[in-house]
Amino acid sequence: FGRAGSIEATEETIRAMDEISDPLDAMARLRASPNAERDGLLSALDGRFIAAGPAGAPSRGRIDVLPTGRNLYTIDPRGVPTRTAWEIGKRTAEEVVARYAQDHGEWPQSIVIDLWGSATMRTGGDDLAQALALLGVRPVWEASSSRVTGFEILPPASFGRPRIDVTLRISGLFRDVFPSQIALFDEAVQSIAQLDETDDENPLAAKRRQTSADPLRIFGSAPGTYGLGLGEQLARGQWQDQSELGEAYLTSSSYAYRSANEGVAAPAEFRAQIASADAFVHVQDMVEQDILDSDAFAEHEGGFAAAAKSLGATPSLYHVDATKGGKPAKVRTVKEEIARVLNGRATNPRWIKGQMRHGWRGATEIAETVQNLYAYAALTDAVESRHFDGMFDATLGNDEVNAFLKEANPSAAQSIADTFLEAEKRGFWTSRRNSTRSALEAFINEAAI
Repeated sequence: FGRAGSIEATEETIRAMDEISDPLDAMARLRASPNAERDGLLSALDGRFIAAGPAGAPSRGRIDVLPTGRNLYTIDPRGVPTRTAWEIGKRTAEEVVARYAQDHGEWPQSIVIDLWGSATMRTGGDDLAQALALLGVRPVWEASSSRVTGFEILPPASFGRPRIDVTLRISGLFRDVFPSQIALFDEAVQSIAQLDETDDENPLAAKRRQTSADPLRIFGSAPGTYGLGLGEQLARGQWQDQSELGEAYLTSSSYAYRSANEGVAAPAEFRAQIASADAFVHVQDMVEQDILDSDAFAEHEGGFAAAAKSLGATPSLYHVDATKGGKPAKVRTVKEEIARVLNGRATNPRWIKGQMRHGWRGATEIAETVQNLYAYAALTDAVESRHFDGMFDATLGNDEVNAFLKEANPSAAQSIADTFLEAEKRGFWTSRRNSTRSALEAFINEAAI
């Protein structure tokens, strides 16, 4: 609960949750969490025992994780995806396919899913379950232990659409923590590729018949490495063209993983999957975050977009809001989600005033939001000039907020000015005010003195 306002946001979510039997008890546990975290920290520093407790997101109905401040344990990987995750993931798959069909008038044939280890730990494997459902297979669990023992191939008639060729782009954490799930998905892919079904029913089998090679559908960074590095590249301005950023994404993600190896360089195969993808899906599972709150969203969603564009492809980019696990997911395009978050939070005076109450840290939150908006502008076509206008008017263009930023966190203020100026120089933003550029340059020069 270090992030400003997260307790209030979680409490609001708990009130709205139908599946919580006793919301008053849940909120009492939530309110006890700050003191429990303080006491847990002091106990740890004293070398005393700290009671164990499960990890997870309380905003998704995991009230058992409250109060926080305990010695966390996560999840037994052998039980991923859980039965609950399968039901949620299956519904999410249906929502994604329905949205794509609505947008394009046909079923998608190939989808890339962004799969993170941290989200898998929080949800029990919603995203992996979604991938399996799109492929047309269902996990099989051992009755006594609920451990996943394999999968069942479902007939297309049972889900009412063709199978979808699914590629996973996994994080380094997922690679390290969930090797059994990598093996499970790879085995499912190979089994589906071997089926005697028509090309229309099974695009994956159709591709295998064309190439006569086992398909590679799980990719990530090289063994022992983590992240994409795009955030640092953007922050330092170490790029001239968007295609350079797309190439960086392709290079950092082109190691293939299967049940029998620890990662083999397969750049040609990864490029082929990116170039042929109809859509990219990233699922947001935490209500405490949004698309402009973390640079990881911009790196992964934007990195894919830049990579696809560099290969001549224009797949749909979907940001799925699955923060309310008991309710249907909301599937929006990245462009729609950015506009929604800008209007609802980033340029909302109530949110900015809330950050101002938190002084130095609040100013940092505002600066990070501006930086993430710029990252999306650099990596995708989802940001418009008017979005920067709105963000500028709400921050440096507002006298009260401008003065707060300068006083509370001069470094954050200068970072915001630098980011706006860089957006203007690179053509992402054409300000409605003729004086904006000179004002930004004067601001930066004043801060440097």
